[in-house]
Amino acid sequence: MRHAVFPEPGEVGLRADRLRIQRGDRTILSDLTIEIRPGELLALVGPNGAGKSTLLAAICGDLSPAAGTVEFAGRSLSGWTPIELARRRAMLPQRATMSFPFRVAEVVAMGRAPWAGTPYADEDDDAVAEALRLTRMESFTDRVFSALSGGEQARAALARVLAQRTGMLLLDEPTAALDLHHQELVLTLARDRARLGGSVVVVLHDLGLAAAYADRIALLAGGRLVADGPPVEVLTADRLSAVYQHEIEVFPHPGTGIPLVVPKRSTG
Repeated sequence: MRHAVFPEPGEVGLRADRLRIQRGDRTILSDLTIEIRPGELLALVGPNGAGKSTLLAAICGDLSPAAGTVEFAGRSLSGWTPIELARRRAMLPQRATMSFPFRVAEVVAMGRAPWAGTPYADEDDDAVAEALRLTRMESFTDRVFSALSGGEQARAALARVLAQRTGMLLLDEPTAALDLHHQELVLTLARDRARLGGSVVVVLHDLGLAAAYADRIALLAGGRLVADGPPVEVLTADRLSAVYQHEIEVFPHPGTGIPLVVPKRSTG
């Protein structure tokens, strides 16, 4: 990460303007505008089918919009070559699959591919070692990726993304397969990256994790942006109850004031 170049915190690193994404006749995202700023961890939350992963794919450049624009560092996303983007943003998909019996160390080293043939290739070994250490995967280096548990594969995939050493991280449900301890580890790493000046966008289903770690939360529903702002402003009981179609209570944590989100349950 030492060679990653970050804009000043608060500047707009990426902007999606009036974005519309179509799949056949179906509109997945509609008239969505959002900014991603360096120095912030932005959490995308919302019910299943809200468009969170689709938005992340559009931001990444994997999906072309039917309407609207995506600008990265003041330039249209379509104006960047794939290798230029790969040196500036790293994408962690929901699922990482390997067709061949790669060892964990080899999988993590794949994150260094964008830097091949550049002076930064000299950092490959250090970058891989650092990523393995940060994700607590040092003891797994010689294990075959496909033989790992789901949570171990998720951490190895995250290590690959960290080894890429880019200024922007796009993480799609990075905590879904993880236990409580490793959920906290992953989001601490994401928050630390933002504190260093990077841009981090993470798709989460756990609203409590989003409240605890995000600087901003973007709440999506039905392919539209419902709210965008600090957790305490976005995560209100009335709004969440309407979006999730389930009665939800929100309380401030007695020690930190961070919103605690609790669905109402029948006691009978």
